[in-house]
Amino acid sequence: MVKVMVVTEVRPSENLNKVLSAIMNFFDFDKMNIRKEGIIDILVLESNTLKSLLKLHKALRNERILDSARKYLIRGIEGNTIAFMIHKQAAAVKVLSFVDSDKESPLGAIKFYIQYHNPKEVVDWLAPRTAHGVPLWENPIPPDD
Repeated sequence: MVKVMVVTEVRPSENLNKVLSAIMNFFDFDKMNIRKEGIIDILVLESNTLKSLLKLHKALRNERILDSARKYLIRGIEGNTIAFMIHKQAAAVKVLSFVDSDKESPLGAIKFYIQYHNPKEVVDWLAPRTAHGVPLWENPIPPDD
């Protein structure tokens, strides 16, 4: 079973639609939930298919950041989950930039959580190994079973 979840804060100075647009540059969701934590809204978007990551897959190739993305993804594997963060302001202008902590993105990072029975298979699909910047293979999208 697949579960992809994207979580980010929406601060009072931010526009919810602009934050949603930034996320939708790299992720297509099926469900949306907003909860309050004090004055901050927590936006939670979910999908039950890896196809929701096709924009991310394409952006990794267009921006030619497969090697660095692969390092972030592999480092984010814990059990059957891959966790990583991207810079919110960069995402708003359709640039994919990985961050190590929320502090690197002044308005908070966009956090991705991908649950899959074989996370390495997802990493190999999203960000295969490269030689001189060229992917050594292109795996098909893993099945959503």
